[in-house]
Amino acid sequence: MNVALLAGGFGGARFALALAETVGAANLTVIGNVGDDVEVLGLHVSPDLDSVLYTLAGVFDRERGWGRADETWDALETVAELGGESWFRLGDRDLGLHLARTDALRRGETLSAITQRFADAFGVESRLVPATDDRLRTWVETPAGSFPFQEWFVKRGHRDDVDGVRFEGADSARAGAGAVEALESADAILLAPSNPFVSIQPILAVAEIRATIENRTAPAVAVSPLIGGRTVKGPADRMLERMAGGTTPAHVAAVYEGLIDALVFDEADADDASAVAAHGVRPIVTRTLMDAPQARRGVAEAALSVALASR
Repeated sequence: MNVALLAGGFGGARFALALAETVGAANLTVIGNVGDDVEVLGLHVSPDLDSVLYTLAGVFDRERGWGRADETWDALETVAELGGESWFRLGDRDLGLHLARTDALRRGETLSAITQRFADAFGVESRLVPATDDRLRTWVETPAGSFPFQEWFVKRGHRDDVDGVRFEGADSARAGAGAVEALESADAILLAPSNPFVSIQPILAVAEIRATIENRTAPAVAVSPLIGGRTVKGPADRMLERMAGGTTPAHVAAVYEGLIDALVFDEADADDASAVAAHGVRPIVTRTLMDAPQARRGVAEAALSVALASR
């Protein structure tokens, strides 16, 4: 079974691992969010792509929930001592990847080619594709003003309520190399349990990707990032409450209207199944907390059940 996954953030990386374990890494293509990309100390950083890469390679720092395991911080400490900006935490091993990426970009290599080359170097069998090779950046609109995503999320600690998001560059962005082909050839299209507004919507903001999913022949299934109306990590629940009017599975289904055939959500929210079905979306109720290998594979199997049933 060939699977195409739209993913961003911590939940997206963990779900990518679950799918690789379930269908086989070589059968998985991850289309990653680049709206979070940021320039730090002159380096091009792709946090969501790197989280997926590190997770699939087995070098992700699970305790912190970002970056590489067994990290050191000498370079950033020197930056701080010299009065440079150090609010965006980059470890020494992580810096090596960003240096290599930035150098390759300056030599004219595309982000897609660089990302796949890095995946190969880390021994990752899955294909990892940026949503676009073009510049696309997420901006967050808040009562305190408009901020680039990382400034709002990291520097300001995502404490500001969000009234809206916009994706700078989306109007002209083309799909990353292989993204459309992966969606068209997939037996299942999955949307990870990532924040719908700032992890998945930046990918869908690329017109070619959205159109391909709208005109899909394979079933599309989203996994809700909420359990009992709350997130395990991150501000998705606050954003859904303010921007979608609530935090039930039905509110998640409404955000993805026209783009999904089924929604996987936690058994704590089972009473909302009929409301999800009222959106024309098949409800799939299971335990969605991915706190152990068997648990995360269970979520993957639930999401894939729709594709298996259609065969």
